[in-house]
Amino acid sequence: MDESYSNLPTSHLIGSVPAVVIEEKSTTNPQAPAANLQIFPPNNGASTGNGYQTLGGTSEANGQQSANTWKGVFSVSSYTQYFNVDEDIVMNRLMSSLNPLSGDFFSKIDAYPDLYGLVWVSATLIFVISSLGNCATYLMHKRSDSSSSWSFDVNYVNVAAGSVYGYALLVPLGFYFLLQYLGSSASLIRFWCLWGYSLFVLTLSSFLLVIPIEFLRWTITILAGAASASFVAANLKMYIQSNDLTIVLVAAFVLQMGLTIFIKMWFFS
Repeated sequence: MDESYSNLPTSHLIGSVPAVVIEEKSTTNPQAPAANLQIFPPNNGASTGNGYQTLGGTSEANGQQSANTWKGVFSVSSYTQYFNVDEDIVMNRLMSSLNPLSGDFFSKIDAYPDLYGLVWVSATLIFVISSLGNCATYLMHKRSDSSSSWSFDVNYVNVAAGSVYGYALLVPLGFYFLLQYLGSSASLIRFWCLWGYSLFVLTLSSFLLVIPIEFLRWTITILAGAASASFVAANLKMYIQSNDLTIVLVAAFVLQMGLTIFIKMWFFS
């Protein structure tokens, strides 16, 4: 031991040790890396899961993720995130479409809207009305004239695809631009999701339109159309900030009823 330290009292040496340790800790603490909890768990839309989703709205991290995954309008990978939904989510949204007066559909899809309804519910409706429409004409044909032959009308598929997909794509797009022009913060993806799932009740009612009783067909058409139109109008109401814009809700209701009546008159006449 150095002579300079040997001359110091023992109590002074013992007391100086904690001081040195404390000083070293205080100098090393600012250098410790800070934990970044905002990026865990990552919401990258991988097959292992969707990450944590907020119920009230889209977080900043989700917004940054959406921007990073967008590869362009004509890139298929840009839209895969809107089809990454499981069976429980789809069933919950399908059941919500059967409750036309709840008006809480946007709150359920706010954190994670999808295009499943726009594509697959519309495709199901196209298949159902084109096939059941031919079945209905066959039954009516057999009731009126069973002696003549009947042939399957393939044109039903073309008309169904053009009308349903055209309506499901263009009508929400029109309301989106209209509400944007009127100063409302509308979302095109959420509109496509809303209108897509609104067609589910029309798919179910189409099975009943096979019954060859005209009065019953019109009753089912009016009830199904009113339910689907009320579902759209009730949820669209949250974007209407003034009573002067009630005409927008009326227009949405009338267009949805118009599609229902068109299906009845063209495929189940």
